[in-house]
Amino acid sequence: MMGKYLVTGGAGYVGSVVAQHLLEAGHEVAVLDNLSTGFRAGVPAGAAFLEGDIRDAAKWLDGSYDAVLHFAAFSQVGESVAKPEKYWENNVGGTMALLAAMRAADVRTLVFSSTAATYGEPAHTPITETDPTAPTSPYGATKLAVDHMIGGEAAAHGLAAVSLRYFNVAGAYGSCGERHDPESHLIPLVLQVAQGKREAISVYGDDYPTPDGTCVRDYIHVADLAEAHLLALDAATPGEHLICNLGNGSGFSVREVIETARAVTGHPIPEVTAPRRPGDPAVLVASARTARTRLGWDPRRPDLRTIVADAWNFAQAGASGASGD
Repeated sequence: MMGKYLVTGGAGYVGSVVAQHLLEAGHEVAVLDNLSTGFRAGVPAGAAFLEGDIRDAAKWLDGSYDAVLHFAAFSQVGESVAKPEKYWENNVGGTMALLAAMRAADVRTLVFSSTAATYGEPAHTPITETDPTAPTSPYGATKLAVDHMIGGEAAAHGLAAVSLRYFNVAGAYGSCGERHDPESHLIPLVLQVAQGKREAISVYGDDYPTPDGTCVRDYIHVADLAEAHLLALDAATPGEHLICNLGNGSGFSVREVIETARAVTGHPIPEVTAPRRPGDPAVLVASARTARTRLGWDPRRPDLRTIVADAWNFAQAGASGASGD
């Protein structure tokens, strides 16, 4: 059945890819974005564009919408430490206003872009949804607060809600790719070296208890992530708040990412070893069993070379239509 969906933050990286997938599935899509971190050019062709803030969602949200997919959030961990009030006001305050608008318009389905940052530094891996949540940054704390908020909305008002906790999202989908400013994610940073935009890539610690001494992270292709959102719409159940981790279930080390980028780009990509960053766990890998069981989701692009190659193609194209969370 075709639906009508509001995608908040749909001019950003993940939101734009999800909006494109919805359109390709034949749905009607409206993107709500204030362009504070996203780009107008990132809104997929065929989607209606509503320039505005999620606090004002009531201006546009009415009973014609079947669901909301919510990506509008500030997402820089370091900035959240320096400016926590910015994150609480936008991520939490904005979502409170969005939920109120959904309630008033009787839009009763929500898919929320959550994060592995809600777990903080885990005691073990792979991380499951029942593991303790102890975020180590205001960013992670605001996302966890929203998860609690959504749980209360589901219990009290019958909202059908799914929170998807991402691990390391990477890759690109057509003209939609990763271009944050400032950039903090490993794969685009490594590719910037191959493009000549950086002299070298910093490896923060090479003495971790891992096979090659560098940190291991769980990378997921953004297109696989997008497919999970469409499945979440089908799985959402009135009165339930379902939380699912999204990851490959296996990790790649920093050095593996660099070596793969060298192979993909043909560039030597110099690296320099730097001191460990405080709070960096040796291994962060997700258990995606709940997503497989409840959503029927299975990542179709799990290999690192595909992820890096798609990101490289986007970087070489010089596309400017992606940013944000």
